[in-house]
Amino acid sequence: MRTDLTLRALQAVRNLGILAHVDAGKTTVTERILFLTGAVHKRGEVHEGTTVTDFDSQERDRGITIFAAAVSCDWDGHRINLIDTPGHVDFADEVTRSLRILDGAVAVFDAVAGVEPQSEAVWREADRHQVARLAFVNKMDRAGACLDTAVASIRERLGTIPLVVQLPIGREEGFEGVVDLVRMQAVVWTWDTGAYEERPVPEDLRAEALRRRRALDEAVAELHPRALEEYCAGGALSQTTLLTALRELTGTGEAVVVLCGSAYRNRGIEPLLEAVVAYLPSPADVPAVRGTVDGTEQERAADPTAPLAALAFKVHAAPTGRMTYLRIYSGVLRKGDTVLDMGARRTERVGRILRVQADRHTETDLAVAGDIVAVIGPKSARAGTTLCAPSAPLVLEPPGTADPVVSVAVEARLGQETDRLASALARLAEEDPSLVVRTDPETGQTLLSGLGELHLEVAVEKLRRDRGLEVSVGRPQVSYRETVVRGVTGLVYRHVKQDGGAGQFAHVVLDVEPLDAADGETGFAFRSTVVGGRVPREFVRAVEAGCRDALTEGPLGGHPVTGVRVTLTDGATHSKDSSELAFRAAGRLGLREALRACVLRLLEPVAEVTVTVPEDFVGAVLGDLAARRARVSASATRGTTAVVTATVPLAELFGYASRLRGRTQGRGTFTTRPAGYAEVPQGLTAGATGR
Repeated sequence: MRTDLTLRALQAVRNLGILAHVDAGKTTVTERILFLTGAVHKRGEVHEGTTVTDFDSQERDRGITIFAAAVSCDWDGHRINLIDTPGHVDFADEVTRSLRILDGAVAVFDAVAGVEPQSEAVWREADRHQVARLAFVNKMDRAGACLDTAVASIRERLGTIPLVVQLPIGREEGFEGVVDLVRMQAVVWTWDTGAYEERPVPEDLRAEALRRRRALDEAVAELHPRALEEYCAGGALSQTTLLTALRELTGTGEAVVVLCGSAYRNRGIEPLLEAVVAYLPSPADVPAVRGTVDGTEQERAADPTAPLAALAFKVHAAPTGRMTYLRIYSGVLRKGDTVLDMGARRTERVGRILRVQADRHTETDLAVAGDIVAVIGPKSARAGTTLCAPSAPLVLEPPGTADPVVSVAVEARLGQETDRLASALARLAEEDPSLVVRTDPETGQTLLSGLGELHLEVAVEKLRRDRGLEVSVGRPQVSYRETVVRGVTGLVYRHVKQDGGAGQFAHVVLDVEPLDAADGETGFAFRSTVVGGRVPREFVRAVEAGCRDALTEGPLGGHPVTGVRVTLTDGATHSKDSSELAFRAAGRLGLREALRACVLRLLEPVAEVTVTVPEDFVGAVLGDLAARRARVSASATRGTTAVVTATVPLAELFGYASRLRGRTQGRGTFTTRPAGYAEVPQGLTAGATGR
């Protein structure tokens, strides 16, 4: 049972992430938060490479966030554990792993661009993890900035109800403050120091502020029963009722509180911190974490007196030691404790516990429920591994990992460094589960697969900088798939093997058909309609495992097979020679034979591309997209700028950045996000793109 003291301590913690599209200002927002809370004594700038969270040399060189970085600070008696996440789609897996362990988030939007593609993608991911959010419309000082337009895009593209609690004072370069619609007070920042002061609402904005406050009251009353009662009784909401309702609506995700400011100009950060404390949930406010033990579901509340349960969400495998980042959900973790690694099913000793400040760390003797810390000691933990008390095992749901879509061949330039390269690649895969290392069975080449061209470029550069390896890299290749468009029924396969001793016998009859997306299934589905016990249940599971083995290489080109349903309709066993091994072999070999009899099509990964260019260059851009087999889905004009959205085969996007710069005199930009797979047109084969 949690004591009042424990509960108060938990309620004073906020675990939140900063989410957004690339260049929306996430890292600058994080930097200003650290400065205002006293965690750092000098403001860092992205363009100068001096920010706390972008500490990696590649992040500073490229001017983007690549790796999720954890920092902590204190504000108004609350402890804020904050994770600055990447905004580029190639590093979306870092965002997914962070969202898995967060209670809340601040979504940052550009006041000119509004909701951009990756903003929408991370918002959907936060929906999936049920993470409460605030929205911060940044860059209000930019030319063309408009809070109402950005809010409209939040409503339309994200499908949520925005509750705007501020009114800007001044426009674009003249943006100097906001009117707090909850307290009906103006907050104005000085141009030179960034200091702020509270004033009465300016007379020229009073009527507009009152109108917006009434609109806010009405919107909240429509969503919140107790607020509705008060609104019906008095025609307005008190400040206390409004604050309570906004917090509860944020926690349930029914609406999102919207604030605005300019992080670069140091405007709007103090009200944002106050909103984080006022509206986002603490570890004590979120539902108890759920896990499983031997197939039975259990709950663990955020209680230091409960057994330990922690989830590893990031691993840093440096040559000097291995650091595992944890979110403590329940219990207490002390220096020197022995914990159970549920992934490896082995006990590990925690040698050190570290409070993390990006690339700097301070040691502590213990961490309690609600903390985000790093530990040194566990050698086998991976991202997604549960560490728990040996006496109370529990497996927490790990974050999902995206399938890689792009591969490059890598090899050491010096033959004697081949072993070092293999070790370095293994460390990369430990740190980033979305990187996959494998050997091509035909060529013997080592292939590194990831989520995009930039993702692989960063990984290879990490090998060069951090490991001191000289590596050669082949041309990127996309990961194709094969799918069934016309199946076969009643394929009979008998697996009989006799080479001395016990033999192998398995008889299966398989139906293979395309998987209907309307069933809500993707990839592969297996079912058995065998009756009369002709194939025992344990052998049915073995047949399914064999079918999964067969799907790793399809008959068209050795690519994985997806979108297929296999039905085991009949079979037979032998009293002595049948075994799970025999039926697994029958499933594998039988499905391979069935696939050769099916009609299959080649699939290629596609991406949704959003290109932003001056209107003068739209024709050149559309022509280039057409040559890349693009399907344009939308085109819009914003002032003198055109925005074109198209679906393009990923293989056609290699080198597109330089081509776009050349066709638009360096004025065009583009963003991408995965859009699944599409059939390769007849006459084209894997890799035959003509680029």
